[in-house]
Amino acid sequence: MLSDPRPEDVASPEAIVAAVYEVLSGRAAEERDWSRWRTLYAPNARLIPIEKDAEGTTAPRVLSPEEYIESRRSLLEAGDFYEWETGREELRSGSIAHIWSIYEAARTPGGEPIRHGANSIQLWNDGSRWWILSVTWDAVNAAELTRPD
Repeated sequence: MLSDPRPEDVASPEAIVAAVYEVLSGRAAEERDWSRWRTLYAPNARLIPIEKDAEGTTAPRVLSPEEYIESRRSLLEAGDFYEWETGREELRSGSIAHIWSIYEAARTPGGEPIRHGANSIQLWNDGSRWWILSVTWDAVNAAELTRPD
């Protein structure tokens, strides 16, 4: 059974996006609050990373919130991981919102980035709270970044 969300997590698009980053961030030994995570997503929500396969071909991988948890649990247990928003654009119309959230991730809060990327987040407000309908993202590992001289 889905627990009730924290009212402050679902009060606005800004709050729900901040809650996602907060849940994902922490020390390797800290179990993430997956119950809180689940309260952010609408029924049948989708998380869609753009990933490379063994041959180097990129393609979307469609996951439910539960499949996402299982696919990322070992990564988050293997080392400290912190992710935070560095930029955003937001569009709203009626009861929907689209957030373009630029982010970085590191092994320490605000530390040297190990990756960066963009989340395309689609939200819906049912009149009482915001829900995440889908998140599509693409990330680049820091080793792959091209930096100007």
